[in-house]
Amino acid sequence: MINASNSKFSIAVIGLGYVGLPLAVEFGKKYQVVGFDINPTRIKSLHQKKDDTLQISEQEINAATGLIFSDNLEAIKDCTIYIVTVPTPVDNNKLPDLTPLLNASQMIGKLLKKGDTVIYESTVYPGCTEEDCVPVLEKASGLVFNTDFYCGYSPERINPGDKINILVKIKKVTSGSTPQIADLVDNLYASIITAGTHKASSIKIAEASKSIENAQRDINISFVNELALIFDKMGIDTQEVLDAAATKWNFLPFKPGLVGGHCIGVDPYYLAYKAKKLGHNPQVILSGREVNDQMSAFVANKLKRLLQLKGLDKTGANILLLGATFKENCPDIRNSKVFDIYNQLIEMGYYVKLFDPFANAQDVAETHNIQLITALDKYDGIILTVAHDFFKSLDYDQLKASSESVLFDTKSFLDKKIVTARL
Repeated sequence: MINASNSKFSIAVIGLGYVGLPLAVEFGKKYQVVGFDINPTRIKSLHQKKDDTLQISEQEINAATGLIFSDNLEAIKDCTIYIVTVPTPVDNNKLPDLTPLLNASQMIGKLLKKGDTVIYESTVYPGCTEEDCVPVLEKASGLVFNTDFYCGYSPERINPGDKINILVKIKKVTSGSTPQIADLVDNLYASIITAGTHKASSIKIAEASKSIENAQRDINISFVNELALIFDKMGIDTQEVLDAAATKWNFLPFKPGLVGGHCIGVDPYYLAYKAKKLGHNPQVILSGREVNDQMSAFVANKLKRLLQLKGLDKTGANILLLGATFKENCPDIRNSKVFDIYNQLIEMGYYVKLFDPFANAQDVAETHNIQLITALDKYDGIILTVAHDFFKSLDYDQLKASSESVLFDTKSFLDKKIVTARL
């Protein structure tokens, strides 16, 4: 059995995105680590000490003296601990897409040796590690689970764009397939996480804890989104209502808005899928998802009504969307609902432009066939869709085609005095 205090063992981190890279860097400060990714372009950038996700600086990469990057399987074949941090998206039917996870398991299985441990960080439903991933590992390796190799689960809690709540400052849930492996996994993470760890009693408990974290946020946001839909019909400013209610000591300060990204807009479907497989209809979870998925259409239709009130609702009206990413101050466009708004406005006959100083223009073009603009003009309607700090510095009077132009703030981010409406 490997002891986490033994710095001679080596770690492979599989997947170097928002989750994997910070993890590889922190472990690389204390252990021998190979950061592995199947994307050669990503590896090339990291060799140049450049992180396109803007999570990790060149100085931080340099500080990880035990870390190397590779897209070559030979580089990880001698590792003893494999940590999987690949995406777990949903498909077009909102069902879990385990393809990246199972492909990673298949790849690792071919390299597994007796005594090795595989730790999963990807968000899944309870039971996925042992019921879906382990059989793939066993078949590919010819080894026996909990006899020849072991597994752990430690759900990621990375918050893209957040420079305060970084990896080491967020308490880490850990678990293992045996009591001894649970100790190993817990000690390993405790060696880099200054906020401490919480050792769950089983892998399923750890998986379940992750699946409800984002489902809870999704449901809370869906409540205030539904309030926004109701108050819009009443002609009431939702943010003013929330400000008033927030004076009560135990009122939860959630805001309405678009719910996208790789976590909140996706993870609840994993728990719902498992619940349905067990014969339970998860009404609250799915109703919250339904409300949140309506918000893109609501924003597009709200802009149309605002333009109508100003006499600007015409074919070819110039519309500007400020922000393409799923959240502020980061380049992550995964599952961003801004693109839904863009497409609906195009279908309404408007001339729509999209501007975002953080988003990668090539990613947007390849993923959504939309060209980001680099220079701003004048517009009949402007929607602030993402609260990038950069957008506070814009001169909105200069962006308006006329005094009647509409400025719709979906984030309650700008001074209320300058906006036409807020979400």
